[in-house]
Amino acid sequence: MKIIEVYNGLSALIADKSDYDGLWISSLTHSASKGLPDTELIPLSERVDLVREVRRVSNKPIFVDVDTGGGHFGYHAKWFKDAGAYALIIEDKAFPKKNSLLNTSHNLEDVDKFCEKIKEGKKSEIMIIARVESLIAKHSMYEALIRAEAYEKAGADGIMIHSKQQVDSSEVMEFAKKFRERSSLTLVAVPTTYELPKINPFDIIISANQMLRASIKGMQDYLKGEGIAPVEDIFKIIGYEDRRSNDKT
Repeated sequence: MKIIEVYNGLSALIADKSDYDGLWISSLTHSASKGLPDTELIPLSERVDLVREVRRVSNKPIFVDVDTGGGHFGYHAKWFKDAGAYALIIEDKAFPKKNSLLNTSHNLEDVDKFCEKIKEGKKSEIMIIARVESLIAKHSMYEALIRAEAYEKAGADGIMIHSKQQVDSSEVMEFAKKFRERSSLTLVAVPTTYELPKINPFDIIISANQMLRASIKGMQDYLKGEGIAPVEDIFKIIGYEDRRSNDKT
């Protein structure tokens, strides 16, 4: 399953017409689109609103980055489900988290506390994917596997292993190989800084920030005097003519 990031209704409309199987709402790009750093400054209730915005224009499954889950994850999980989310990915960092791709220290949540968050989220009967940040925090592969096992026992529907290894995917591939020796649970990868081989053991692969990055480049290129899309493309994407025709009937 291939998932592509979207950060508003327009990007979701464009992605909806692509070959991607689902849509990803990212904490990084949601924050950046508001001119804010990715440090859990935006309340999860605003991300629920973004899910509604995306759901209005696309029927594809929506996967949501819910950071550390906030202080009331059980409530938030229900709100996300009611808004139309398909799955939530919650990371095992301590609040407030820092973006995983930053070269800084990262504090992990206590395993037992994180397992309780998973259990709270599962009460809303929505897919919960536990995001293991051990490799990001420069902890051992052994710890990453121990955490993944604990989260699976707590009821997680999938495990996302995160890494910022440059180019080489050996770190996540090693994790996946060892994890697969004892579990068939859904595995998720987010290859932002590395490239996965075409043949790999991951069930879900998320392109987590590419749509916003493409938008930024487009805006920067325009300010340098380069070309832009014609205004007619806006009408084509949002379906202005179709909607006007429907209004007449």
